[in-house]
Amino acid sequence: MYRIKENFGGRVNGLSNFMAKPIIGIVLDWDDRPSYSAYPWYALRENYARAVEQAGGIPILLPYHCEQIPEYIDLISGLLIPGGDYDIDPAHYGEEICHERVLCKAPRTNFELKLTQAAYQKNLPILGICGGHQLINVVMGGSLIQHIPASIDSSISHEQKGPKHHPTHWIHIEKDSLLFEVCGTSEIQVNSTHHQAIKKVGDHLKVVAYAPDGIIEAIENTEKRFCLGVQWHPEYLSTPYDYKIFEAFISACTL
Repeated sequence: MYRIKENFGGRVNGLSNFMAKPIIGIVLDWDDRPSYSAYPWYALRENYARAVEQAGGIPILLPYHCEQIPEYIDLISGLLIPGGDYDIDPAHYGEEICHERVLCKAPRTNFELKLTQAAYQKNLPILGICGGHQLINVVMGGSLIQHIPASIDSSISHEQKGPKHHPTHWIHIEKDSLLFEVCGTSEIQVNSTHHQAIKKVGDHLKVVAYAPDGIIEAIENTEKRFCLGVQWHPEYLSTPYDYKIFEAFISACTL
């Protein structure tokens, strides 16, 4: 059902080696609180770019210039939507904010919604991580649980207390899925650092992984050559499965 290009790392030397590597656009986080600068600033943890590079891609960081989205889409071979210290405004899925923990960043959400829609229309490979996973769902008409502890009684700490890169709970992966083909197993451990999750699943999306408490951990769009959202943070490369996700993403971007 799914085809993942093998041996994507086999390149020739010199300029052709550089040209063979796919360019991966990564959305930056944004803030205007004066914790780093007195002026609004962009931020991204290094390991997002490092994971792309280690899997064979060339990462580039995309500032919020909506008028340049057509040029971005022409430039990149794939789109990575990372997590961040923000929540999608519930107005985008027909709700009002119902919990004090919801922190919205309109500049980021407005930009990445338009960028993701453009990438989706062009059938570029898309990998959404944590908040990016949730964004894919909202783009496709889905909704979110605004604060997990207020909605679900669970023994799992989805905002884990330990180091963010340590796997802390198991998930189950459906066998008829790209994610299963990538990981080669139906049970893996993942890290967890989120307070929201998917509620109503968006159109054309398939749920392919769950936590034991029912929280949706991964979604796919099987109509696209690669459109995957994962609720955990594989960019830490904490397990072999994390690397396999990036490897498969970069491989899809070379097709």
